Amino acid sequence: MLERQTLLSYLDDYAPRGRETVFVHHRGLRTVRWSYERLVREAHRFAVELEERGIKSGDRVLLRGENSPEWAAAFWGCCLLGAVVVPLDKHSTPAFINSVARQTSAKKVVTDLVATDLAASDPLLNDNSRLRDIILEIIYTSGTTSEPKGVVLTHRNILANLHPLEKEIKKYLKWERIFHPIRFLNLVPLSHVFGQFMGLFVPQLTGGEVHFQESLNPAEIVRTTRKNRISVIVLVPRVLDALREWIERDYAARGRTQELHDKLVAAESQSLLHRWWSFRDVHRRFGWKFWAFVCGGATLNQQTENFWQRLGFAVLQGYGMTETAALVSVSHPFKQSRGSIGQLLPGHEMKLDESGEILVRGASVSPGYWTNNGEAKERNNEWLRTGDIGELDANGNLFFKGRQKDVIVGAAGLNIFPEDLEAALDRQPEIRASCVVAIDGPHGTEPFAAIIPATEHSNIDAAIKRANDQLAEYQQIRRSSVWPEPDFPRTATHKVLKREVVDQLKSVSSNPQDLSSLITHITGATRTTVDPSTRLSDLQLDSLGRVELLGALEDRYQVSLDEAAFTAATTVADVQNLLKGELEQETTTSYPYPNWPRWWPIKLIRFVLFYTIILPITHLMTRMSVTGREHLNKTSAPVLFVANHVTLGDHALVLAALPFHKRHRLAIAMEGELLRNWIHPPAGTDLFTRLRWLAQYFLVNLFFHVFPLPKQSGFRRSFAYAGECIDRGESVLVFPEGTRAPRGQMHMGHFKPGIGVLAKALNIPVVPLKLEGLYELKRRQQYFADRGMVRVVIGAPVTFDRESNPASITQELEGRFKRD
Repeated sequence: MLERQTLLSYLDDYAPRGRETVFVHHRGLRTVRWSYERLVREAHRFAVELEERGIKSGDRVLLRGENSPEWAAAFWGCCLLGAVVVPLDKHSTPAFINSVARQTSAKKVVTDLVATDLAASDPLLNDNSRLRDIILEIIYTSGTTSEPKGVVLTHRNILANLHPLEKEIKKYLKWERIFHPIRFLNLVPLSHVFGQFMGLFVPQLTGGEVHFQESLNPAEIVRTTRKNRISVIVLVPRVLDALREWIERDYAARGRTQELHDKLVAAESQSLLHRWWSFRDVHRRFGWKFWAFVCGGATLNQQTENFWQRLGFAVLQGYGMTETAALVSVSHPFKQSRGSIGQLLPGHEMKLDESGEILVRGASVSPGYWTNNGEAKERNNEWLRTGDIGELDANGNLFFKGRQKDVIVGAAGLNIFPEDLEAALDRQPEIRASCVVAIDGPHGTEPFAAIIPATEHSNIDAAIKRANDQLAEYQQIRRSSVWPEPDFPRTATHKVLKREVVDQLKSVSSNPQDLSSLITHITGATRTTVDPSTRLSDLQLDSLGRVELLGALEDRYQVSLDEAAFTAATTVADVQNLLKGELEQETTTSYPYPNWPRWWPIKLIRFVLFYTIILPITHLMTRMSVTGREHLNKTSAPVLFVANHVTLGDHALVLAALPFHKRHRLAIAMEGELLRNWIHPPAGTDLFTRLRWLAQYFLVNLFFHVFPLPKQSGFRRSFAYAGECIDRGESVLVFPEGTRAPRGQMHMGHFKPGIGVLAKALNIPVVPLKLEGLYELKRRQQYFADRGMVRVVIGAPVTFDRESNPASITQELEGRFKRD
């Protein structure tokens, strides 16, 4: 008998943790934090909301959306009410959603926490109260199968896997206090049971925090890990591969590839402490608190596992499937066996049949699949055939060999496991990724390798020859082709869709269809294909459009592209070469984002300097008047200020015009290239100029809290910094014209499109600040204004809908200045 009868007992444990953080959602440029008590409160509120909408215990509720605290609250709310959760991937097609809704007779679809009534459907649940009372969720597995199935999971299934984990974790909780809180960055969808385990259940056993973010860009993952002092990253093998490639590309960009190779070879025989010291630069990038990856959902490349372990990081793997509530075996963080997917969890039974297939039995095994007539078919305690081939060593460690259905029976009648061939190929430096499938050859079925080269000039034939040297005669790779796209088609958990690979290999095309679709989506063009020779300028991609495309490409292919190199790309072919690693990425000097201007002694000095120097001089020189302050009197939350830009003194003028509660919590965007040159002068700059620029940089940060907003590249980091300011309770001031008005200009210039992108991403009120009289003052070259000549007009705050088009936002803001 399990100690806990339902998962709700865990929810009861959360309330006493009070205001401790449970979820942190990095949502675009903003960060949202939820406490344990808020999670409990919102879960109960959601349960009441469902009940008021007519949902009863046993009714099915479709839950679709990105990882978020709201998703977790909706899940627990359904549990409280007894409703059955049907989680769907956020990328599920309307046809798939409708099919699942019909099969489950779902009463509600919850998307982005907006409940939508469904049309009346056929009979609800059959009179099977025993199953109805304990069903927790129905998870539809798409995976690599052509027929998705709804796997029924009960409270008992989940608890069977959580109980041994909780028991083992309790042994180490006394040490957890030293590192509390343990922070998990969960990059696996909550719509999958592995994502739920590592997002909703396991971290909370330690009182930990779970961080969510949408981007799978390796650079963003590393930045989030360091900035938020993450301890554990939860991810699928493909993302771990991408992080490895990011490290390798970084060493290559600095001309240190051979050094990396030599260090990795030496690390094989070194202690953990020695490895950590050898790769301390990598550990510094991730942050000193980070120590482990938890990887699941697919097979991990052995070479990738060895790579991270030699760098001094732990790589924890588990084996399971949706039908076993995520886990059958799991590796212990302090008792690992290299290459193993762990040892059997207590309370489970496992055996291998004569073919090596893994068979499982125990309380975690699903009672069956959901059927169209509204019932689950029970298994009556028979063995679950996983379809996976495995091996066990003398110590009980399980090793994954491959999918039984993917096994290729060669001409000699011997089984060929594609995973073995892929591992041999992926070890070759010329190969970035490989996928081995079965095809019909002249002598029967044989393996065919689809290969993504590491570079355009990679000698694939030589790589295959070396791979074959590591394989038996019957495993030899005799047929292969280069995959025409930067990545293979994958599921939501990044498993390769081998069926689609086979289909595409039958009609291999060199057209970059996937890249074309992304470009046409960003540009809104009607064309369905884009020729590699097409110039990006012909696609109406402005600088911000390029940034949007850059982000989409990085998320799609899990690569990190240098923004300066991408800005320099002129054709679609250049973009393809960047994705393949062929176009050398420029190593540009980064823009400065110092923390010291936020230190309280600096803020105190800035406060004193403002009232003793800046404010008196500003009033003396401008004799300014201010209208519209009443628009800010009731606004305590951060806002985005936008102002026209005329003189070097605009920063001081705005600060003097603002009310006290806004004046001293303000970050000001400044020309990024100028700030960078001040602190990192171009080669050949004389010593006097270097010292003068360094002094200017220090003083402008001392008097005004500024941050760089570049003109050419680097927008993403600048926008992210603006989001960090807002999360800290600071307002942000931006001059959307991008430059000061030249002498003689008597009107405001056009706003750059970036202000629309920033306003939409920050999702906060925007306050226009119109500076009047400065154009005439500048034209006259007059330093002291006449009374009434200079006026600051503070407009009413304006908010924009999340669905607003950035171009429309830019146009609306510019129009407000011209109308006032």
